[in-house]
Amino acid sequence: MSDQWPEKMIIGLTGNIATGKSVVRKMLEHLGAYGIDADALSHRAIARGAPGYQPVVDAFGKWVLTPDGEIDRAKLGRLTFADPEAMSRLEDIVHPLVFQAIGMMIRRAGQKVIVIEAIKLLESGLRNTCDSIWTVDVPQQAQVRRLMEKRGMSRDEAEQRIHFQSEQSQKVSAASIVIQNAGSFEETWRQVVTAWKKITPQSDTLQMVKPAGGEFTVSRGRPRDSAAIAELISRLSAGAKTMTSDDIMAAFGEKAFLLLHMNTNVVGIAGWQVENLVARTTEFFIDPVVSIESALKALITEVERASADLQCEVSLVFLPPALAAHQTIWKQLGYEARVPQSLGVQAWADAAIESTQPNTSLFFKQLRQDRVLRPI
Repeated sequence: MSDQWPEKMIIGLTGNIATGKSVVRKMLEHLGAYGIDADALSHRAIARGAPGYQPVVDAFGKWVLTPDGEIDRAKLGRLTFADPEAMSRLEDIVHPLVFQAIGMMIRRAGQKVIVIEAIKLLESGLRNTCDSIWTVDVPQQAQVRRLMEKRGMSRDEAEQRIHFQSEQSQKVSAASIVIQNAGSFEETWRQVVTAWKKITPQSDTLQMVKPAGGEFTVSRGRPRDSAAIAELISRLSAGAKTMTSDDIMAAFGEKAFLLLHMNTNVVGIAGWQVENLVARTTEFFIDPVVSIESALKALITEVERASADLQCEVSLVFLPPALAAHQTIWKQLGYEARVPQSLGVQAWADAAIESTQPNTSLFFKQLRQDRVLRPI
């Protein structure tokens, strides 16, 4: 156990860009770990109103600002990736704030296993807080392909970004566990589960939850349930969304599925994820044979309970017209219809914009008042 947090098992998760660190972190979260994305926290640290904002503006000038006053991370990134001295100045501002936020989150976490995802884990003081170092590895050609396909980079841009970073071989050499992530989700999942069992004595502890006073129970779907989840979504969407087991397995790299049970039947599902302390529910399917009000309340109760367990600040729900029309229910649950630009906190607005889907409405609820990186 870490000397700094002796009651916790700290996994440091690293690997260069486009190796799939976030997918492995999500897998560990499915197994019961509490995940922290240090790189996302570094973005929050320099958002307008956060404690790193003014020091960055003072260090690099107002030319790094967008017209609405936010720091243009792309512009700042181009400068710092090309200039090691500028990168060092930025890290001197951001890293202490990120370490402070990570410490707060670890102390508040109820989970015994914490996974910290950080691309510069080994180069920073985070390394010394970890009980186990995990490195996610893929061939360089896979990194280039992913950057071109997912981030729209040219081959030259992708190779430049990769070459700027420290050698991937150094991260592999430093690791106690190496996860090869060039194959299928199932192959990566098997490696993660095997490694998890070696370092933790815990078994599968996720249980059925019965919301207070309700006729339903809610369980968290697991990758082994992928075929059943695919069939359920295809059935409850009346064919509008046809899913396969492979589709669900791929989705497990990004989200969790909460299954609503009545007696022995599964009558609803919510696709839910937590990133950067923001809970996002992007899929709702409910069997018309049950009460829509009771079903929604049961699912949202568990979404919020699980989100609070992960220290979420807000819950964002994205609804198709048929569910958005139940204004009274959503008001009773404490949600209000909003647009992303009205949310007030940049990280919340970014999450809302990123998750918005065509023909859906955003409903918002703040889950707690205290925020990580709130200005002092």
